[in-house]
Order: sequence, then structure tokens, then C-alpha cells
Amino acid sequence: MCRKIARWESALSQPLILGAGPAGCVAAIRLAHAGAKPLLIDRDKVVGDAICGGFLSWRSAEQLRMAGFDLAGSTAHHVTRLSLYAGRYEAHAELPETGFGLSRHALDTALRERAVEAGASLEIDRIRLVSTGFAQGDRQDWQAKHIMLASGKHDVRGQSRPRQSDDPALGLRIRVPGSAGLHRLIDGRIELHFFQGGYAGIVRQESGSANICLALRKSLLVKGGGKPRALLDMLAETHPHFGARMAFAGPDLPIDTIANVPYGWIARDTPYGLYRLGDQAAVIPSLAGEGMSIAIASGMYAADAVLANMDARTYQRQFARMARRPVGVAKAIWRIAESKHGGTAITQLARLIPPTANLAMRASRIG
Repeated sequence: MCRKIARWESALSQPLILGAGPAGCVAAIRLAHAGAKPLLIDRDKVVGDAICGGFLSWRSAEQLRMAGFDLAGSTAHHVTRLSLYAGRYEAHAELPETGFGLSRHALDTALRERAVEAGASLEIDRIRLVSTGFAQGDRQDWQAKHIMLASGKHDVRGQSRPRQSDDPALGLRIRVPGSAGLHRLIDGRIELHFFQGGYAGIVRQESGSANICLALRKSLLVKGGGKPRALLDMLAETHPHFGARMAFAGPDLPIDTIANVPYGWIARDTPYGLYRLGDQAAVIPSLAGEGMSIAIASGMYAADAVLANMDARTYQRQFARMARRPVGVAKAIWRIAESKHGGTAITQLARLIPPTANLAMRASRIG
């Protein structure tokens, strides 16, 4: 049976963007504003709520303003403080500038709308394979000279990222409904709770709910019997500050998971004509709160590269150099934080010398 093939033939005016998350949408907006006619392809007609990216730094806010989305004027929860917890220890610091708690559903919906308003086209198809100039979808095949891969943490056959660890990192997220008691604990804060083998980030979002997102080693999940809820309950029992937040989490709340997250990985090369964006370009450990900023920066830079007729390999190598410092800093902090006493050491250092927290935050920003 012959498959339908859509040829997105004009390399400059009609780039093909695989993934309508923040990286892909920002690239589409920038291309459309420059007069191009990008095509966004996403697998979901209804915008989902991705696990990662629920906190946006001040740097992300600046970038989004350039794309036409003002976080400060949106329903996002304003965040002004960082709180660190390890066992019985805690430390607090003012953020260099205001950050924001916003669900990925709200962010992705807004950016998708702005991309279409700017002139991008949107098609729904699940892409199964990507190679030079070609993307194979469930509905049809797509061809274009310039293809941007912005599929987030979901790999596509033919362009999978390496799996290098015997104890891979996992992502886990539970959303806890808002309440007065929970708000008293977390309002205005981005919290990091350190455990041996992982950490949890907690932030209030636009609905008033608490987004609790963990990055952890598979071995820690095994200690919880391989069951996410059992693991959360175990951590709540042994870490009092985390337990105080989890006390508001009912037993039947859904838990989202994602496996094999290659934290610290950076794409340093790419096939001809394939521009890697977002988590397909660089995966910064989430404790830095900079994943969205790197995604947005890659979308902006890739769009500029296509408009300037910069080849994909040159773009990828240049973006890898841009991402090297923030990813390297965040990876080093992550490795310390997940060690037996590392979280305690980081928290104590931030308590005794408060400027160190700000220095680490600024060092892990891109651009």
C-alpha cells in the first residue's frame, strides 16, 4: 500500500517542526514572524500536561516575553524564594528575580495558540521515525530539507539518545490539590527536598495545586518496592519536611512517571538537516529549574539558524557550547545532592553562606 507523502519543499519558508512543546512553538513563532511558514506536528490534539517544566525561572520569563507571552500578566503563581530541605536541615534564599509556577498544560496551550496566530500550521500525527529530510508518521510521511526535532523527553526511532547508566534516572510527578494549609507551607517558594538517590521539587501552580516532581535513581524506586506511591510514603516518613507536604496528598491521586531520563546529556552532533531542540538538544538536571529556559533558547537559536541558512551540524555544535556550562554546573550539583550526605552539605552551605545559592542559580542559567 502506498503511503501519502507531504513534501514541505521550500527549505527557508516551510521548515518542519516535530513537537509542539515550548521549544517547537517558540521556534515556530520566531520563524513565522520572520515570514516563514513553519509546520508544527504534534502527536496530541488535546494539549497534555508534561511531567517536567512546572517552574519557570526569571530567564524563562524574559525569553517568553520575546515570544509574546507575558508570565507576569498570566495566571502563573509568582515565586520569590528558594527553600532547601535535607533531613532536619533547611535553608532559604531570595531568588535573584521572580520565577513562576505554571503547569505545562497552561504553558503549552498558550504557546501553541500563539504559534498558530503567528502563522504556523499545526498537524496532528505521531512520528515514528526520523532520518535526513524525512519523518515517518502514523498518518503519513513528511519530507523537508530542514527538520527540527522537538519531541521533548520522548525519543524517536532513528534519533534516540544514549542510555549510559546502570542506575538510570526517572521522573515522577504527583499533583496535590490546593488547600489553605498547603498554601501556608509553599506559597511564593520553589522548594527542593534532597534524599539519598534523588530529590523533589515542589511549587504551587496557577490552579492553587502543588506540583511535586521527583528526579530519582531507579534503585531508590526499587527500595520503595517498585511502586511510586509506596516510595512517596516511605520518603514522607523519613523526611519530615517532605512529609508535611505529602500529608495533603490523598491516597488515590494519580502519579505520572517517565523512565530513563539522560540528565547531563548534550547533543554535540546531528545528521544533515536535523536541528535538535529542547531535551533533544540538552537535558539539564531539573533541580536547576532551567529546563524550560534551555528549551526556549534552543527554539530561538534554531529558528535563527534556519533563517540564516546555517547548517544543522554547525547549529548543534554552537548550541552545545552554549549549554555546556549550565548543564555542567547543574550536573555537578545533582551528583552531590543525590549522594549520602550531599543534600545535607548543600543545605548547610546555603544556610551558612546564603550568597552561594544565588551564585549556583546564576551559574546554571543559559545565555
